Amino acid sequence: MNRKTLVLPVVIGLLAPVLAACGGTDSGSGGGDAIVVGTTDVFTASEESPAPLDPAWAYDVGLWNVLRQTVQTLMIQPRGEGEPVPEAAESCSFTDSGNERYACTLRKDLTFADGDPVTADDVKYSIDRALSLKADSGVFALLSTIDTVETRGDREVVFHLKTADATFPYKLSTPVAGIVDPDAYDKKKLRDGFEVDGSGPYTFKADVEGDKLVSAVFTKNPEYKGSLKVNNDKVEMRNFDSADEMGAALDRGDIDVMTRAMSPEQIDALAADSDDDVDLIDLAGLEIRYLAFNTNDSTVRSKAVRQAMAQLIDRGELVSKVYGSQAEPLYSLVPASITGHSNAFFNKYGDPSTAKAKNILERAGVTTPVQLTLHYTTDHYGPATKKEFELLKEQLNGSGLFDVDIKGAPWDVFRPAEKKGKYEVYGMGWFPDFPDADNYVAPFLDKDNFLGSPYANARVRSSLIPESRRAADRIAATGSLTEIQDIVANDVPFIPLWQGKQYVAAGDDITGTAYALNSSSTLQLWELGRGVSG
Repeated sequence: MNRKTLVLPVVIGLLAPVLAACGGTDSGSGGGDAIVVGTTDVFTASEESPAPLDPAWAYDVGLWNVLRQTVQTLMIQPRGEGEPVPEAAESCSFTDSGNERYACTLRKDLTFADGDPVTADDVKYSIDRALSLKADSGVFALLSTIDTVETRGDREVVFHLKTADATFPYKLSTPVAGIVDPDAYDKKKLRDGFEVDGSGPYTFKADVEGDKLVSAVFTKNPEYKGSLKVNNDKVEMRNFDSADEMGAALDRGDIDVMTRAMSPEQIDALAADSDDDVDLIDLAGLEIRYLAFNTNDSTVRSKAVRQAMAQLIDRGELVSKVYGSQAEPLYSLVPASITGHSNAFFNKYGDPSTAKAKNILERAGVTTPVQLTLHYTTDHYGPATKKEFELLKEQLNGSGLFDVDIKGAPWDVFRPAEKKGKYEVYGMGWFPDFPDADNYVAPFLDKDNFLGSPYANARVRSSLIPESRRAADRIAATGSLTEIQDIVANDVPFIPLWQGKQYVAAGDDITGTAYALNSSSTLQLWELGRGVSG
C-alpha cells in the first residue's frame, strides 16, 4: 500500500472554542460503512479485574478510550490544548474565590441512550459510587478532593471540596467522573464484564471470546446531547495480538485506521514511503515511560541503589537505539512541554557516570554487584519494550556494579503482580488523565496512588501537592512543583526514561485523523469520517 506522512505538531495548540462551537449529533456525516479502527490494546475480564469497563474501576488508556465514547462527563478536554469545556453540563464554574466550591448546570433534556432522563441526582450517584467503591485500580483518587456533592433541583450539582483544587475541572473530564444510570450500575458493587451504558456520543456492543474482548461496535447515539460533532454513524474497533498483524490488516484494507501501539519500525516505514494511499499522522503527545521501585523490597530499599541506577542509565542511548526520533529523553516525571517541568534528574546526576555510581554505592556500604530483576509488560506498551529493557540491562551490567536480569509478562499478569508488590523494579508508562503537572505528580506520590507504591514523603503529600493545587494560574504553582521534582530526583522512587510522540495511520479517504487523538492520548472516534481521497 502507498503511504504519505502528515506532520501535525500544531494540533496541540488548537484552543477550546474550536470544540465548543460544534453542535450535536445532527451534524454527523451519516451513511457509509463503519469506519474500522485497529488497536493492540488488550481488554480482559479476570478474577483480578472483573469489571474492566466500569468507570469506577477502569484506569488505563485503552479502557478509558472506550468509556470516553460512551459515558458522558460534565466537562471534556478540547481537541487540542486548553481548559476543559462543558459537555454534559451547560455550564460549570468555581463559585468562590478559593477554588473550593464548583457548580455545574446540566444541559436541558439530557438523557441516557435508552431515553431515561439524566438528572443532578444521577451525577451525585455516579460520583458517590466511585468514591465509596474505592476500587483497587486507584482511579477514585482523582476525586479525592471532593468532600460532598450537593444537588439543587434536577439540573444543578455543587461540589464542595476539602481543599482548593484548581485542577478540579480537568478531573470532571475523566471517565471516573462519568455519569452512569443507577438502574444499570449497582452502588455497592462493580459491574462485571464488558457492558457499558451512558449518555455519550455512542452506544457500545462488545464481541467477547472467553474473557477477552476481540472487537466492538460504537453506534451513533441518537439521544446524545453535548458539545461534540459526531462525524460518522458507526465505528468498529478490532483488537490485534501484535502490531505486525494490525499493520497487515491496514495493508489489506481490512481496517481503515491504525492506532496504538505501532512499532518504531512500522512508523519509520510508513514515514519513508511518500505515496498516497495511507497517511501517517504525527501528533504531539504527553506519554512518558519510567521505572518504578517497590521501596519496601530489600533489594532496592537502600536509596543508594536507586540513585546509582539513576546515575548509570543513559537515556540518550536508550532513545536513539530503540525509538529514534519518536521519543526524547526525560529527566522528570513531568514532561518538558508541561508548565512546571524541571530537569530534576539531570540537575542531580548530570551525564551517566560509572565512577559516580560506584561512589554512591561505596559511601552507603552496598555490596556490588547488586542483583535484581527488571520486570516489563510484553503486550501493553508496544513491541519495542523488550528491546528497551534489554538495553537497560546492558547499561546497568556494563558498569560492573549490577547483575541485572529482565523478565516480561503479559499485562493481565504483570499489572496484578505489580499492585501486589511482587516486583522490586518494573517498567510502566503513563498517558495523562489531563494535561497538567498535577497529573504527573499526585497519581504517583499522593495517598492512594494508582501504583500502590509504598514510598511516601510527608512534605510532598501534606504541603506541596495541596499548595500546587491552590494556584489557578498554573505558572504560580511552579515553585512547589519544582520542589516535588527535586525530592523525587533525590529519593528516586521512580526513574523517568523518555517521553514520546503519538501516531495514527489511516487510509487517505478517512477524514478527521488530525484530531483522532488529543494530547492526552484520548481517542476521539467522533472526529473520524469518510471523505475525498487525497
